[in-house]
Amino acid sequence: MGMLHIYCGDGKGKTTAALGLALRAAGSGMKVHIVQLMKGRFTSELNVISLIDNITIERCDKDYGFVRNMTKEEKRSIRECHNKMLANAFQMVKNSSIDMLILDEFNSAYEHELLDIEYADEFILTKDLSIELILTGRNPNKKFIDRADYVSEIRAIKHPYRKGVIARLGIEY
Repeated sequence: MGMLHIYCGDGKGKTTAALGLALRAAGSGMKVHIVQLMKGRFTSELNVISLIDNITIERCDKDYGFVRNMTKEEKRSIRECHNKMLANAFQMVKNSSIDMLILDEFNSAYEHELLDIEYADEFILTKDLSIELILTGRNPNKKFIDRADYVSEIRAIKHPYRKGVIARLGIEY
């Protein structure tokens, strides 16, 4: 029996927590698939994940930037990319080829309708989970919180960005 985990909040560490869980799962022999929604630019975890046999990762091949700056065409394009990745991941679940699925930045993609809402709802809300499913990102929809087995909120108490420090390689990306 699988469970639904949510890492949410305005603090740094949601993806980091999910990746830590992926490492633990892979170390125990579980097969993990990570779908990174809303992310297309290089992030340092890609270097290490590629070395771990039990973890696969999928992401868009383009950096679309922040939602607030996307054109209608970019929103259509990223939505198409997200839907393809979700279809692939959901097929992996149906085929029982993975034990854990991480949908990184799912909450943001869902909130901004940059994925097929009905398709996501059908998969997450109407079926018994046969895998561990992890959703990350700010502002999860209440229906996912209600469905979840674990909800961990990461709260920003202090962050160097507020002092003008830009994202740092190996720490924020």
